[in-house]
Amino acid sequence: MQEENLVYRGKSKDVYQIAAGAYAGKYRMVFTDRATGYLEHGKPVFDPGYDTVVGEIPGKGAIACRFATHFFKLLNEKGIPSHYIDTVGDNEMIVEPAIPLSMPAESPELPGAEPLLNLEFTWRNNATGSFWRRYPFVKPGRNLHKVVEIWTKGDQDILITMEAVEATGAMTKAEIARSVEIVQNIAGVVSGEFAAHGLHVIDGKFELGRLKYGDGEIVIIDEISPDVLRVCKGYVPDTEGNCTVFKECAVTNFADGKRKIKNRNQVPASDFINIFL
Repeated sequence: MQEENLVYRGKSKDVYQIAAGAYAGKYRMVFTDRATGYLEHGKPVFDPGYDTVVGEIPGKGAIACRFATHFFKLLNEKGIPSHYIDTVGDNEMIVEPAIPLSMPAESPELPGAEPLLNLEFTWRNNATGSFWRRYPFVKPGRNLHKVVEIWTKGDQDILITMEAVEATGAMTKAEIARSVEIVQNIAGVVSGEFAAHGLHVIDGKFELGRLKYGDGEIVIIDEISPDVLRVCKGYVPDTEGNCTVFKECAVTNFADGKRKIKNRNQVPASDFINIFL
């Protein structure tokens, strides 16, 4: 694999363009052992809800690749579009080239101007994490009915409204509606798979893009892996779908003007990935 063919290096994956062979022109996506999370008392705590790489988990890339393969094949069976083509190694898959939903800077000559690199779609079954921190008047565990949010993706993720995405020309109103539909459909499939194994998906994040060739269809790109899902056990919903055991699960804190929330029943990725492998 030639380093000069590197197209993109992310927090958990590297993407290379294939120069020759049966898949020439396609992309090779390599799942790495890099993992995100936060530091607590100087030690890394791995959590996919965070965006900072805090270390590596040996073998994580291969496991994430097998996990993603399971779900991409499942989406294909259900007619939900993605960039997936094939899995060719323990931690490598072949995908269609796609252009992340992005936009160049309209006035790049101005100091501070920068392009919109790509957008990320967060969906939430229940209120926790950054959602609860932004809306602390909501009970943790409240059913959010797969609400979809759009975020810029980069060194620091920033929430951006759908109206702003349309007004700036990054996406049309129809494209936004189609993207939300795709994300919610995938969220339903993923949530159903976990529910069949007695687990509950709290929230997740997907990246969408336009296929580079053909009609530029918007599809899910990047991955579906433990890196992009938060899962819990012991979920007990009421008739409205709100979690009734949130007081035993949610641990909140407010200090120095900052809110924090953790979930006691959140399942480490290492405890749920094997059921799909």
